[in-house]
Amino acid sequence: MKGPLQGVKVVELAQIMAGPTCGMLLADMGADVIKVEKLPGGDDTRSYSEPQVNGESAAFMILNRNKRGIAVNLKTPGGLEVVKKLLADADVVTENYRKGTLEKLGLGYDVLQKLNPRLVYCAISGYGRTGPYADKGGFDLIAQGFAGLMSVTGEPGGPPVKSGTPIADINAGIFAALGIVSALLARATTGRGQFVETSLMEAGIQQMYWQAAIYFATGVNPGPSGSAHILTAPYQAFPTADGWINLGGANQSNWERIVKAIGMPELGADSRFATNSDRMRNLAQLVPILGDALKAKPSAHWISLFEAQGVPVGPVNQTSDMASDAQVKAREMVIEVDHPKAGRVKAIGHPVKFSETRARSTRPAPLLGQHTREVLKGLGYDDARIEALAKEGAIRCA
Repeated sequence: MKGPLQGVKVVELAQIMAGPTCGMLLADMGADVIKVEKLPGGDDTRSYSEPQVNGESAAFMILNRNKRGIAVNLKTPGGLEVVKKLLADADVVTENYRKGTLEKLGLGYDVLQKLNPRLVYCAISGYGRTGPYADKGGFDLIAQGFAGLMSVTGEPGGPPVKSGTPIADINAGIFAALGIVSALLARATTGRGQFVETSLMEAGIQQMYWQAAIYFATGVNPGPSGSAHILTAPYQAFPTADGWINLGGANQSNWERIVKAIGMPELGADSRFATNSDRMRNLAQLVPILGDALKAKPSAHWISLFEAQGVPVGPVNQTSDMASDAQVKAREMVIEVDHPKAGRVKAIGHPVKFSETRARSTRPAPLLGQHTREVLKGLGYDDARIEALAKEGAIRCA
């Protein structure tokens, strides 16, 4: 079964997380993603010292599966020649350099659009390629703070907290992939590629829907609410006798089921908690009451009981719990790939399922320069020219 992007050639000039996330999603869906790594060290994640598996960076491997990898020095004439040949018939190029970097090398959109009018050029930056901050670099932590995410994350009264995952980076990669696929669909009608861009700032701001709704409607900045919802209650994590569960009393009927399940029907008649507005207003009183009741039994007891009552409930898993869960396995969200150095390693699976064009993992993350010779031969280079480029320092062949 072929992937939905079979036949699409993508050149990835991006590194670390946002760009590689985009490239991995496209590669999982069948695109031929050729990752162009800089010399001498390659993608910066290769140098992350921990954790490693047989000397290979776990961070690099988990984001770069399904790609072919070549190593090129863009500061050499031979390296630029190789990349331009690669882009001459590519469908997509992705990059996350600072504004002006690729333009100085002669690889900006204006140049490449003339070289290949069908090329979809996707740029991921810190703040976007226009506006007063267009020249600034970007990092996930900085984007989370700028977007307001850190002001609403954590416990009330606590310090600013960033999301435990690099949400701006990952979200930017997802948006880039969506933009690319949309541009390819438009190209099917127009015959022309276009410039597509997103940023870590925009990827962070997009996560602020509920908080922005409150601010736009009231002029009040919502603060952190821990695990609780900012619009409905009870909808948060609660302690049990042996851990934590998430309980979703997101509407009145669920609230009524909750008080029945915990054997406290009197709470349903309590005027402090009669409606969602009442519960939100008196949340500081409601949470300890429910918490004390739930601490009497272990998580498994409550999950079974609430599920039987039709109440949304679930465990607060650690990574190991998630990875071993039967539903996660059934949905192929933890997969295994064979790496030439690291051996058999686990990775996160593709989150979109197709009935006719399956996303799949067919190759591990490449070694530095693993496919340089293969890709260059596909561009028409002979062995003598490849060796000359290697001697020049323009390329590396693993």
